[in-house]
Amino acid sequence: MKVPEQRAGAASFEELAMPLFDQLYNFARWLTQDTAEAEDLVQETFTKALRGFSSFQDGTNFRAWMYRILRNSFLSSRTGLKTMIPLDAEDDESLLPAENTTPESVLIERADRETVQQALTDLPVRFREILLLCEVEEMSYQDIAETLAIPVGTVMSRLFRARKALRNLLRQAASGGKHGV
Repeated sequence: MKVPEQRAGAASFEELAMPLFDQLYNFARWLTQDTAEAEDLVQETFTKALRGFSSFQDGTNFRAWMYRILRNSFLSSRTGLKTMIPLDAEDDESLLPAENTTPESVLIERADRETVQQALTDLPVRFREILLLCEVEEMSYQDIAETLAIPVGTVMSRLFRARKALRNLLRQAASGGKHGV
């Protein structure tokens, strides 16, 4: 693969992209809900971004540009697929209970986490991604708008609807109802 030339006075691709690696992987993991797919998606994102780096305009939002590439790659290769969040053993191992917790409280906390993960899984991708960008990645509305290529007003309304849908799913789960948006 031909590596784009360094632009005069501009940061290199590596300087801009590498600090975003963990954040992009985290977002990809939530979108794909599979470790191997997330790794492939991030690799694909970095490959596409490196190839197109010469077209990136200095002074624009590099973070939003990278997230947009990741999102578009996800949507173009996986549109319509419903995936599940696996419960990784490694995640459970890192959750050591505090000294004042009981086995019952640990089980309740895990059940709550699983309920939230299932509710997120049941959300349509457009709602899940906007919640993740806002709440997990802590992007501003403007950054989300640039990432998703939608107006800021659409970000706010979609975020409102996503939160409402998530609340409804959590209520249904709490009352023993079936998941679904």
